[in-house]
Amino acid sequence: MFEIQGFRAAAVKSGIRGKDRLDLGLIVSDIPASAAGVFTTNRVKAAPVLLGRERLQGGRVQAILVNSGIANACTGAVGLRQARICGAMAADALGISPELVQLSSTGVIGMALDVEGFRRAIPRLIAALNGGAGADDKAALGLKAVARAIMTTDLVPKTAVRNLSLDGVAVKIAALAKGSGMIMPDMATMLCFILTDAAVKPELLRRMLRSAVAASFNRITVDGDTSPNDTVLLLANGRSGAPLLAAGSPAQIVFQQHLDDLCRDLARQVVRDGEGATKLVTVRVEGATNQAEADRAARTIANSSLVKTAFFGEDANWGRIISALGRSGAVFNPEAVGIAFNDVVMVQNGVGLGAAAEKRATEVLRGQEFTVTVNLRAGGAAAECLTCDFSFDYVRINAAYRS
Repeated sequence: MFEIQGFRAAAVKSGIRGKDRLDLGLIVSDIPASAAGVFTTNRVKAAPVLLGRERLQGGRVQAILVNSGIANACTGAVGLRQARICGAMAADALGISPELVQLSSTGVIGMALDVEGFRRAIPRLIAALNGGAGADDKAALGLKAVARAIMTTDLVPKTAVRNLSLDGVAVKIAALAKGSGMIMPDMATMLCFILTDAAVKPELLRRMLRSAVAASFNRITVDGDTSPNDTVLLLANGRSGAPLLAAGSPAQIVFQQHLDDLCRDLARQVVRDGEGATKLVTVRVEGATNQAEADRAARTIANSSLVKTAFFGEDANWGRIISALGRSGAVFNPEAVGIAFNDVVMVQNGVGLGAAAEKRATEVLRGQEFTVTVNLRAGGAAAECLTCDFSFDYVRINAAYRS
């Protein structure tokens, strides 16, 4: 079951997107929850990101109000003021402080929020949330409804759940995410809301979230672009009744493992649903002189348009891979490099192994999921990045979608 105790959620068709579809969602905790967030590293930051970072300093959140269709990015003081107004309307309807409301937006950059649209929709959203009068066929209950409401070019909603036991008490972590295009490591272009009924102090929650994001959302790419709206929020309301999580305790280690696994799951869902994607590819670089160089090399290969189009064409063109590697900034001897597609070795000591190896590698590339392993033979460090191919549909989608 995807729902989680102590949290309620609903979504409505507000008309913000100008289409008859869910586009405004609300997630509410019964009580103020401990909260942590990680936001875009893009120098251009949307109004909800600026507001969210400011409010998270208090370490408490009780509601998340999220819309699709309008990013409210690059809208200046007007956009920030409208974000505050929309958040205040939700806070008034819920009877809580506006400082406990996080706003999140995704959609077209340069457009501010339609305040009147929010004003009309929020009463219906609250009615749906409470299951009372005013709920209608343009509203839907639950976290899965919110997952649908935040989709833009996504083809499928993205959700994940983990059930665990902390000190003998059943605990749940549930999460939803969106993301399909403008995806690159260091906070991929995405929204992700993670909820748990565990009891955790904000300081520890922040450390655990940063660790989970570093190993998941910061290791994916679809097209090498980032957004002003990237946001990951983690809320813990303690409703499970489990003891307060202590740093370094066995329970905290178990929780971190499940949180890491959940975030990796969602990160894979994002890349698998990449705009026009037909392949899910793990790029692994081994034998680098240090971690930073391994990471740099993996990211450069994973973001290469020529490499990604070769994946789509099911072409074992290893020359594109070693060329991308050469501009990555990593230090290595080109005459020592090895390249393999799954277990098929294509390159040894910087030289291709011929037509027979290429034929076997092409069979690997015909699969929907595979791993490219690059060995620099320069040290002991390794890193991975999850990517996808570039297809004709990627161009079609982005030519048609104003962003």
